[in-house]
Amino acid sequence: MSTPAPASAHAPASASASPDGAEPRTFRRTTLDLGDAVLRPWGRADAEPGALLDGLVAAAADPLIALWNPLPTRDPAAALTWLAAREDSWDKGTAAPFAVLDATDGALLGCVNLRWTDRADGLAMIGYWAPPAGRGRGVIGRATRAVTAWGFRTAEARRIEVAHAVGNEASCRLALKCGYLPEGTLRASYRFGDGTYHDEHLHARLATDPEPAPVPAPR
Repeated sequence: MSTPAPASAHAPASASASPDGAEPRTFRRTTLDLGDAVLRPWGRADAEPGALLDGLVAAAADPLIALWNPLPTRDPAAALTWLAAREDSWDKGTAAPFAVLDATDGALLGCVNLRWTDRADGLAMIGYWAPPAGRGRGVIGRATRAVTAWGFRTAEARRIEVAHAVGNEASCRLALKCGYLPEGTLRASYRFGDGTYHDEHLHARLATDPEPAPVPAPR
């Protein structure tokens, strides 16, 4: 699990429109198929009563998510507000939040979110979290790889970063497996769920970096 970029780390910049009026470097809704899992855009449709909404509420109460990736989805009403914001970001092309779902039963396995931190410069940040059902099976790592490749290929991202608390060793391992090279430590850069500012490790990938070795899906 990883965190958003600290507000002081990168100042967002607005991209200028292209000659035909279309916004450059725009994330457009798509579905990514991993075989055993499906990555689908979050949106208001997920607010219907059912497993996904219940999964969001349960995720907010999970101790690891509450510490490293606090979610404002503590009840169905709060989850609806969160989902509306995710849909708005897709509408604007500023972020690409994907629900990671089990391909067999549709259970929530996690979330991967790619967002611009400097859209004009092609600088983005990726983050991820997983409830217990999505841990220990490699699916969030494969989802992160898929979203990374998609961002470079379809939205012309130039550089994608990951920042995670130094104490979040699972997030560090995932970033390294996904080809995000370590670049240093951001001191006391982000306040986590315990109310404390933690140092963060910064990782990054460039569009020109080679793809990391593939990790096969479990059988």
